[in-house]
Amino acid sequence: MSPTLILSLIAGYFVVLIIIAYFTSRGATSESFFIANRNAPWYMVAFAMIGTSLSGVTFISIPGMVAGQSWSYMAVVLGYTVGYLVIGTVLMPLYYRMRLVSIYTYLEQRFGFWSYKTGAFFFLLSRAVGAAFRVFLVAGVLQLAVFDGLGVPFAVTVTAAIFLIYLYTFSGGLKTILWTDTFQTMAMLICVAVSIYLMADELNLGFAGLVKTVKESAMSQIYFSDPKDDKFFWKQFASGAFITIVMTGLDQDLMQKNLSCRNLADAQKNMFWFTIAIVLVNIFFLSLGVLLYQYAAAKGITLPTNPETGAIIGDSVFPMLATNHFTLFAGIIFILGIIAVTYASADSALTALTTSFCVDMLGISQYEEKKQKSIRQLAHLGFSIVLIVIILIFRAINDQSVITAVFKAAGYTYGPLLGLYSFGIFTKRGLHDKLVLPLCLLTPLITWFINANSEQWWNYKFGFEILILNGLLTFLGLWLISRPRDYQLNPVA
Repeated sequence: MSPTLILSLIAGYFVVLIIIAYFTSRGATSESFFIANRNAPWYMVAFAMIGTSLSGVTFISIPGMVAGQSWSYMAVVLGYTVGYLVIGTVLMPLYYRMRLVSIYTYLEQRFGFWSYKTGAFFFLLSRAVGAAFRVFLVAGVLQLAVFDGLGVPFAVTVTAAIFLIYLYTFSGGLKTILWTDTFQTMAMLICVAVSIYLMADELNLGFAGLVKTVKESAMSQIYFSDPKDDKFFWKQFASGAFITIVMTGLDQDLMQKNLSCRNLADAQKNMFWFTIAIVLVNIFFLSLGVLLYQYAAAKGITLPTNPETGAIIGDSVFPMLATNHFTLFAGIIFILGIIAVTYASADSALTALTTSFCVDMLGISQYEEKKQKSIRQLAHLGFSIVLIVIILIFRAINDQSVITAVFKAAGYTYGPLLGLYSFGIFTKRGLHDKLVLPLCLLTPLITWFINANSEQWWNYKFGFEILILNGLLTFLGLWLISRPRDYQLNPVA
């Protein structure tokens, strides 16, 4: 694939997004920017959330991981279903009863000012680093494939990419994103389906043969019974449930879409159908992974390996095969798919960051609409710049292990959110509000220390379930700084 062709694809893709933005952002207000006027069709929200909940990292990592992890990730996905059930039956009724714009407003009414600001702060930190990390990885792929050959500096590539996201989201916000993410989700799903079809065709597999090949592959094992194995089914399952509760139910980015539905019943229908869809999508991704390795073996293609360990670099398998060994058409589909899933995640994150900052930190509702518009657009531009700066810092570090560690560290900051909301919903106690922020800064550090030494102490390696430990430590810490209170004095809790 020539750089000119890829550049043309990217340009054409963004033209479509900008056209969508033009028609959907006319007459936009703060209410449409933040919650799409609370009249979004539930089926559109469910479909758009698929692209938002995935990312470019997911797009290339899940298919690549089947060589070493088999289908163990499917246990995490099955755990998602429990998490979505909790969100739909516990968190959504709470959010809709309070008619929230930002979900962190709950913490103020339940505990007080500092608890509220602490929750919003941890979201802003986590989502800014997470979104920047995901864009950084995909921008690196595009830089190598296209822009290095054209002599374009990485800083220019990233600035242009974020600016384009800003351009089609700054006015309409969520109202626009529901439409653009619907388009981008469709593009991503077409990419996965076409890739599977083309490889099955190359391997002379009909539908029955395709199913049989995936089912009988040694890479399709789901259940692992050894508790010490990081692939242990029930550990992965529990992790998936808690990951979903925190990274969807307690995350402004994903919940903002849910809050745009007309009422609670529609939002719950959205969550139900989204749950089914996300399970099916992950099955497609994992099936794609099996076919990628089957395809490489059948064609005698040498896959990229780590020079130190000799292990296959899973994240490189799909990009390498798509851009170097698939047909031109399949390569085009791959580029469109990875752009779609990356920017569906990034544009939503940028809008959620703007929403949380304006509502939680600036109290934007106190101003008239004209003032609100200028504040939110300035904040939107500010967070665009923040994402660019973080990505360029990652580039300057130029050490993948360090950058990955930073990304994982950001994941630790979801633990305090889990602890805060669990404590608020399942206890009737109040908090010494001013102590909440110091406590929530301390517990991720304790969690990191335990994780760093767990193998030496207990011969146990934490995986995704580190989030559960983090939330538990936060909950226990909150209990220590809590006090009895008359629960009925706060009817929202």
